[in-house]
Amino acid sequence: MAMAYPKLYNVLSFYLATIIAISQILISILPYLNPITLLITLADALLSLYLRSCGLCPCTVELDDQTTMNFWVANSRRSNKPALVMLHGYGGNSKWQFIHQVGLLSQSFYLYIPDLLFFGKSYTNRLERTEVFQAKCVAEGLKRLGVERFAVYSISYGGYVAYWLAEMYPELVEKVVVVSCGVGMTEEQKREQINKVGSNALNLLVPESAHDLRLLVNLTMHKPGPSKWVPDIFLHGFINVTYKQHRKEKLELAEHLLRKKADIDLPILTQETLIIWGDKDDVFPVYLAYQLQSWGQNQRWR
Repeated sequence: MAMAYPKLYNVLSFYLATIIAISQILISILPYLNPITLLITLADALLSLYLRSCGLCPCTVELDDQTTMNFWVANSRRSNKPALVMLHGYGGNSKWQFIHQVGLLSQSFYLYIPDLLFFGKSYTNRLERTEVFQAKCVAEGLKRLGVERFAVYSISYGGYVAYWLAEMYPELVEKVVVVSCGVGMTEEQKREQINKVGSNALNLLVPESAHDLRLLVNLTMHKPGPSKWVPDIFLHGFINVTYKQHRKEKLELAEHLLRKKADIDLPILTQETLIIWGDKDDVFPVYLAYQLQSWGQNQRWR
């Protein structure tokens, strides 16, 4: 009989979350007239429901009077599972980036998935646009959530943030996973990759048109698959929901990455670090993975 109460609680919690999410959908779609945008907004809300079904809940952390960070966090900590922080790239946010990984990983880890600043619901009025500032905000948010030790999984832009998070807070970060990231690129390598894009790199990172988004998908995916047949009107709807908000600040973040000088004295991480790369990655060629590995040749990198 006692076992029935937790099950009943979970069922009631799920249905309550569903009702809340549906209410949020109804409220959020009122300002929109474009039915495609409504469809993308609905898909975004369904992703929220899926994350809740995986044992996560949204949490807003006020870091100070100018900076707010949004996290999806484990809604209970009743076992000894380790904590895993997941940092998204430019192509998504805390919900869209890791939709294929959350279900499985939530079974083995307490997940903490922040929206990096100017993505999702995270925002600051401060003028800093560096990955170092992003790392500081993530660390402060996790401290306020009571997370004392964690591993970090990162992809693309999130890899820059994760690298500095691990370097600046070794007492917090136990292990690091970096997936397809440009950390350690030289000036020459950066210029070569920008020239290879053959278009305005900023517009690709923060697409404003269906054409830009298609170029981004073709560049970042070895086999785009069905996405190449998606009508432009759907791509416009996705852009309105995902990229339109804080577009100016997103461009400033990207501009900082593209224009800053290469880190000649990139620090070597002391944590055990796993590097994962696509062997056909056109944005960050696989030789960058071996180059990054060489920085930690005296560490336990593999």
